[in-house]
Amino acid sequence: MKRIFYLSTCDTCKRILNSWNTEGVILQDIKTVPMTAPQVDAMIALAGGGQALFSKRARKYKELELKEQELTEDAIRNLILREYTFLKRPVLIFEEHIFIGNSAKEVGAARTFLSTK
Repeated sequence: MKRIFYLSTCDTCKRILNSWNTEGVILQDIKTVPMTAPQVDAMIALAGGGQALFSKRARKYKELELKEQELTEDAIRNLILREYTFLKRPVLIFEEHIFIGNSAKEVGAARTFLSTK
């Protein structure tokens, strides 16, 4: 599978997508096409756990006072499924590889990977 999960209203996601070669990659705007449970489960499996995918920068994180709670893997999975803003974005899945978020290291690694495969 070659798929990028992103948010079309996010300027950072747009900038990153413009820097990547997305030819032949399915682009899924998670606001208009919600992620399915199997998709989230596959991301969690590739990432080695939900913590890697979970964004603590989301407004809802503060609103729901999640910092005060000990979140289990199951809770993280359910939060990501229920509210797309909890997913670190963008997420690129390329076969058995996953690149998560917008750090320079992750974006650069994904760009290099996309241009060589």
